[in-house]
Amino acid sequence: MTANDHLDYFKPQLVVIPCGSRKLGSPARAADIYVGSYHRACRKAADALRPDRLLILSARHGLLDLDDVIEPYDTPHGAADAVTGRVLLEQATMRDIVGLDPVVALGGARHISLVRSVWPHIHTPLAGTHGMGEQMARLAAIREGRDYI
Repeated sequence: MTANDHLDYFKPQLVVIPCGSRKLGSPARAADIYVGSYHRACRKAADALRPDRLLILSARHGLLDLDDVIEPYDTPHGAADAVTGRVLLEQATMRDIVGLDPVVALGGARHISLVRSVWPHIHTPLAGTHGMGEQMARLAAIREGRDYI
């Protein structure tokens, strides 16, 4: 399967990508505040899938639109004050996006687990990878339309 197969036969209504621990030092749009290489790779792969909508899953804020302005924070997924699946479901319900399908989630296991709490039917192109190197390679393949399975 290639990313082009996805583009030709599978246009996601929504792609959810992870936030990142590396951030700018001042308030910024969600599209700009996360500066780490993993977040950026997820963003480029998501853009290549041409979704109807792209959201960032912030460990502190939950679902963010690209234009949402936030302050820098230091909350990793899984921390006591991190967003929960229940909060995500409430946010998705308020945004009237719970019924979207297909939904793609790019990210690691914690990220996928949270997204799955709202959209149990998500597509996870990074599933089966072993470590960050394989994930980055698969994200590059998705971005470039090359085989990744």
